[in-house]
Amino acid sequence: MPNLSAVRASLAEVYPPKSTFSVDDIPDLTGKVTIVTGANAGVGKETAKALLNHNAKVYFAARSQEKAEQAIQELKTETGKEGIFLKLDLGDLRSVKASAEEFLRKEDALHILFNNAGVMAPPVENVTAQGYDLQFGTNVLGHFYFTRLLIPALLNATKSSRDGKARIVNTSSSGSYIAAINFDTLKDSALRRKKGAQELYSQSKLGNVLVSNELARRYGSQGIVSTSLNPGNLDSELTRHWNKVQTKVVRALILHPVPFGALTQLYAGTTEEGANLNGQWLKPWARVGQHPNPLARDERLAKELWEWCEAQVANI
Repeated sequence: MPNLSAVRASLAEVYPPKSTFSVDDIPDLTGKVTIVTGANAGVGKETAKALLNHNAKVYFAARSQEKAEQAIQELKTETGKEGIFLKLDLGDLRSVKASAEEFLRKEDALHILFNNAGVMAPPVENVTAQGYDLQFGTNVLGHFYFTRLLIPALLNATKSSRDGKARIVNTSSSGSYIAAINFDTLKDSALRRKKGAQELYSQSKLGNVLVSNELARRYGSQGIVSTSLNPGNLDSELTRHWNKVQTKVVRALILHPVPFGALTQLYAGTTEEGANLNGQWLKPWARVGQHPNPLARDERLAKELWEWCEAQVANI
């Protein structure tokens, strides 16, 4: 039987109330160093645009240098500010390590990390370079490792921030509302291949919430604020694996323009209020709520997933 609170929450968030927060409310970010994973397109690009417009130093962490540099040039034309490309393939843990090391050679502090990139519903046979389910490996494990390697820079940022905070904003989805974690499907296996692509996606999005919550518990006392969120139902590049009929119908009925999706993570990542949201769940548009899936609030499961992630990256 479906979780009725999850169903109600999903339906309520299809058409959220008008946001009381806009990009014009973002404070001046001069001196703030930020990373946006997946900044070359969609919500990530809109997030990067708003950050540039408010004087942040923005690293565009992306797999494709060509696409990232195209986005950097487009936004330079629009904002007058220029982002910085950072090579990052979240589907390859060695690339993740190299990316974090490159950043740490350039910067001592990281004030805001937007773990925004993601893949949704690719063919089930697709796996990461190390043989993990492509969606869990990219959306969860890759971001976990990237974040863990950047913790020293985040802790350094708390010393130079006026409010003594650094922030990690983890983009999840309403798909997490109906998900569970099956550890036997996180690496490629016969059991994993019996799962549907959408089910595997939802599992990865629950993983994002659990890792975010564990980050909040482990580092909140040291000034790192970790939040997770549903950006909303968006007409973004994530739909690229859907068929044309499905995309057309869903787009007409429930999808919103991409800029709306950036609002919630920008609210969490940049505002004075966001500095007080450690461990919180946010929903469209820029509202704090309670995650409707009891598993998302399961501290034991979050700890178990964290330890699983630690074991996977131990020898990279």
